Amino acid sequence: MAASTINRLCACLSAALEQATQHDKRIQNRDAWAIGLAALPNAEVPRNIILSDDKVVEFVAIAYSLDDKFGLLTDVLANTGARPSQARRLRVGDLHDHPLRPKLSMPKSGKGGGKNRAEKKRERYSVPITVQLAARLREVARGRADDTPLLLQSDGNPWGDNPGASYHREVKKIVTAIGADVAATMYALRHSSIVRMLKRNIPIRLVASLHNTSVNEIERTYSRHITEHADDIARAGLLSEPAPAGDNVVALVL
Repeated sequence: MAASTINRLCACLSAALEQATQHDKRIQNRDAWAIGLAALPNAEVPRNIILSDDKVVEFVAIAYSLDDKFGLLTDVLANTGARPSQARRLRVGDLHDHPLRPKLSMPKSGKGGGKNRAEKKRERYSVPITVQLAARLREVARGRADDTPLLLQSDGNPWGDNPGASYHREVKKIVTAIGADVAATMYALRHSSIVRMLKRNIPIRLVASLHNTSVNEIERTYSRHITEHADDIARAGLLSEPAPAGDNVVALVL
């Protein structure tokens, strides 16, 4: 069994034991499983694949060529950096179709622990989108009730709880076509969105809010990628050496 799988199982068992303590106050030995089910070190190998802006544009264009509805979902994910599980819960009423500053009220993911996961998933946060994407969403929303799903599959059905099961083959085709890392998934659009904003000096607190995550998670997950993708920004801070004097430069005597 892979170390990462062991850690996930240990986390689930720990959560179950913690839940048991809520129902039986005789259970007092929390340290037993805190020690015995401690996570194995270095078990996770992050594969946060970052695509260039050109590759993201190409990714979306090919998605549209394969299927209009799949392309629209992909376009939303590329624009907002949201998780697929969030985008599939968008409702028609979540589109705010301002002529110059359109945006979506994106459903939160419910991540981050706590006991109010269901309540968190009902909350929304505002994310800006392009005028072009807003026009496409306006077309699919036309004449539909505000409480109906905004994004649908080509057969008219919602994307469901596990949208990746419906489009994983298409994603593989796109990844191959654009020459990206074969391990890339739809999450590459989210990773690329976060890194794009960080490279453009958008405050990290705002980047975290726009992607429904935390500053700590941004720093933990993406900091090491920034040095790989922000060479131009970093070079602005290099020490400037004096230019060498040319042969035709004569020093003035004062």
